[in-house]
Amino acid sequence: MLEIENLHVEVGGREVIHGVSLTIKDGQTHVLLGPNGSGKTTLLRTIMGFSSSKVTEGKIIFNGIDVTDKPVHERAKLGMGIMFQRPPTISGLKLGKFINATTQIGTEKIPALAEKLNMTKFMDRDVNAGFSGGEIKRSEILQLTVQNPTFVMLDEPESGVDVENMALIGEMSAALLEKDQHIVNRTKSGLIITHTGYILDYIDADVGYVLIDGYMRCSGNPREILKSVKSSGYRECIACQK
Repeated sequence: MLEIENLHVEVGGREVIHGVSLTIKDGQTHVLLGPNGSGKTTLLRTIMGFSSSKVTEGKIIFNGIDVTDKPVHERAKLGMGIMFQRPPTISGLKLGKFINATTQIGTEKIPALAEKLNMTKFMDRDVNAGFSGGEIKRSEILQLTVQNPTFVMLDEPESGVDVENMALIGEMSAALLEKDQHIVNRTKSGLIITHTGYILDYIDADVGYVLIDGYMRCSGNPREILKSVKSSGYRECIACQK
């Protein structure tokens, strides 16, 4: 579904992604780990096509289409979707109107989804205005669910979320990625940034990566990588590469 070839990315005139390559097959979910400031969010924003990230070398191929130079809205129409780590507040735009305008699953399904995510009372409020951390994440997963992308990017879905909200967001993320179906029947793939690894309690990821200082240091079993990072920190990944 997604192929990234030797990707180099600049932000503000400084290169922050250095020659990253990865391949995510249909039905797979991959996990990206790394310390703060390592370029993880920049990588997701680059895949989505945000103008703040300038690709200076390499390619992004989505379902066989070179999207390296395509704008955000065209990538969204092709089936990409993203949950932001820190989404903006959009004053003057009601969440319910936004959800209805962007749905790809039919407006008749929205009330039940909003109720399931405890977002019914927020539908008449401005997007993210005064929302808590957990409320923002529930709003984001509701938006993604109705947009129904085939490639799902989640940027730290655990950030600012309590245990109760984590369970709800984890279950809805798993449903969005069709984890209830056998991999050969799935039409969705995903790339998830995580610091804590809590999302792995709800989503069985296929491959894990460690990104440090804009370089992909290693890849492998996501739970083994997370266990190593928790016990030894990221210095083991750097030492391993050396």
